[in-house]
Amino acid sequence: MTNQFPVNRPLFDEVMVPNYSPSAVIPVRGKGSRVWDQNDREFVDLAGGIAVTCLGHCHPALTSALQEQGNKIWHLSNVMTNEPALRLAKKLVDATFAEKVFFTNSGAESNEAAFKLARRWALEEYNAEKSQIIAFKQGFHGRTFFTVTVGGQEAYSDGFGPKPGNISHAEYNNLESLKALISDKTCAVVMEPLQGEGGIISPTAEFVKGVRELCDQHNALLIFDEVQTGVGRTGDLFAYIGLGVTPDILTSAKSLGGGFPIGAMLTTTAIAQHLKIGTHGSTYGGNPLACAIAEATLDVVNTPEVLEGVKAKSKLIVDTLNSINAKYSVFSEIRGKGLLIGAALNESYQGKAKDFLNAAMDEGSMVLVAGANVIRFAPSLVISDEDIIEGLARFEKGVAKLAK
Repeated sequence: MTNQFPVNRPLFDEVMVPNYSPSAVIPVRGKGSRVWDQNDREFVDLAGGIAVTCLGHCHPALTSALQEQGNKIWHLSNVMTNEPALRLAKKLVDATFAEKVFFTNSGAESNEAAFKLARRWALEEYNAEKSQIIAFKQGFHGRTFFTVTVGGQEAYSDGFGPKPGNISHAEYNNLESLKALISDKTCAVVMEPLQGEGGIISPTAEFVKGVRELCDQHNALLIFDEVQTGVGRTGDLFAYIGLGVTPDILTSAKSLGGGFPIGAMLTTTAIAQHLKIGTHGSTYGGNPLACAIAEATLDVVNTPEVLEGVKAKSKLIVDTLNSINAKYSVFSEIRGKGLLIGAALNESYQGKAKDFLNAAMDEGSMVLVAGANVIRFAPSLVISDEDIIEGLARFEKGVAKLAK
């Protein structure tokens, strides 16, 4: 395919809506946890497309599934079902608390479906007054108007006019804050079992169990947003398993498709029955191509080898980051779980997370931020130890320059 115009970073400013400000680097190919740009410059990927490419780039199981299903059938309307969707749903049900699955295209769509279902459940099981949704400050649940309002970050939800109503926000890891808001008029409490965009904040065992108990006391549903933590990211297939607390509804996306867009909402039969025919839908949700790739992803990830490997790789990253910090004293804390790790900047470097990201990129290492003060690492779950060591060695070079 030939172009009559240069395909470069200035073209973005010419033809794209300006809500992003992407790097000048334009990757063109990847293999495993290495990526190459238009100039054939190599990067080690410790970002994973924001916890999406859970098996790295061009994993043979995924490219095989893509090619095989791509030669069969790509898309059908929801007037019909399809084999990959049925197989994937069965495997998700067998591996979790859930009994029913609804497929979407993204995490925002999965959360939108979950919130609509919770409201519908409360209306039909109780009354119209039981409609309050409680989420947590600094949470993130997507960019639709409903989900961005539920997410507790006003920077993302302000400036678009009147917001959806009856949504409240408690403080994460503060049970008293939730107790002050929850009542019998609450239909659902929504939480990330490890806050991602809010700074890689883990819940205490007391908090997450207390949230479950409060939901039970007030007949409210507990919704776990596992868009970022799910599909092996924390070392369990889903984070709720490691926490020992079972939600009523769970949402998934990101890693579920290993890089191909797909999401899912999982719940019980009793709750699912409230989404009757015609009450919700998705044109592309559950299409055969996405489901075939997600099935292949799940088959690889949901194995003892990969899940145990996440825990070992996590330790290597955390230990290395602590070694870097011993030299340069830039972090106040290394936190997170599995391969969702945050390096929180200390008081001397507040607001400079993006500077560290850019410095790492200059040295050939791709990392993320989680707010202005936390550097986030979310690499492939099967990244090699060699790539971790090399990627963090390059990251350290960037740190060294900023620490001067």
